[in-house]
Amino acid sequence: MIRLRIEASPRERESKRWSWHSYDHIISVGNLLQAWREFLRGKRRRQDVQLFSLHLTDNILALHRELTHKNYCHGSYQAFNINDPKPRSIHKASVRDRLIHHAVYRILYPYFNQKFIYDSYSCRLNKGTHRAINRLRIFGRKISQNNTRTVWVLKGDIRKFFASIDHQILINILKKHEPDPDIIWLLEQVIGSFYTARQGLGLPLGNLTSQLLVNIYMNEFDHFVKRKLKEKFYIRYADDFVILGDNRKDLLELIPKLSSFLLEHLKLTLHPNKVFIKTLASGVDFLGWTNFPHHRVLRFTTRRRVLRKIKKSKMTTATIASYKGLLIHGNTYKLRNLFKQ
Repeated sequence: MIRLRIEASPRERESKRWSWHSYDHIISVGNLLQAWREFLRGKRRRQDVQLFSLHLTDNILALHRELTHKNYCHGSYQAFNINDPKPRSIHKASVRDRLIHHAVYRILYPYFNQKFIYDSYSCRLNKGTHRAINRLRIFGRKISQNNTRTVWVLKGDIRKFFASIDHQILINILKKHEPDPDIIWLLEQVIGSFYTARQGLGLPLGNLTSQLLVNIYMNEFDHFVKRKLKEKFYIRYADDFVILGDNRKDLLELIPKLSSFLLEHLKLTLHPNKVFIKTLASGVDFLGWTNFPHHRVLRFTTRRRVLRKIKKSKMTTATIASYKGLLIHGNTYKLRNLFKQ
């Protein structure tokens, strides 16, 4: 009898490699050192980072001991505001705590990433805003069947998203997927270190772990839409989502179902002023672009901001490169020409 040996693909081997992990894996000195290397990128000149670096070995070994004996306690946050473009409150943790965030993230992200749906695009490798809006165009083409059908789009947004994440619900979701009680303990330290309006509510904008945790939180909603409601043409980026279809009435009937699930299971609410249904042909505002069936243009407020900065002529080379990188993803020929002048 001839026995064939079938080897796993690289993707299957990588998936299997990350299917197992442990608390010891996260808090190991090797993982902490690798997390430090990743954390250090672009931050070498910052004073707090340099101070931590002066006694790097001692600091990492001290962290390892605290985590081993479970004496670790997450510190407080430094708050500051940015305009991106609307005002946002950012909360910055200490260097030692951010190092822990990186150590947790680099082990748990590959594990949880396998559990996310394909069309979740926020803070994931090989995803992002541009892939999300390209997917929107692909869905539009499929539904329109060569422009023979009208494509309707339900656009939704969650009110005060980061500030409304319920800690206990999040921890219960984590326990469903993560059997290691020590990892849950560490995640509880990170999650419980911050709250907004009242204790037990909110995640900080700026934490690397927050990016992963909100995706885990919203993964419940993603699977509800895909598995229970059977919606094939669904895309989510953070708290923004769209569902496409060829029947306006069907999409309208989804709104109370979506609202009910968010409120009952996640204690989140849809933003009343940011939920609408319109045709793709009339232009759908999603992720900074107004999207049409065959082209997209910059959102009016974004375009006005770009023009204002061009007129001031105070943009650095890096800022110009950033805007050029943004503009190539849409129909922005006239705007791109302004950078050549």
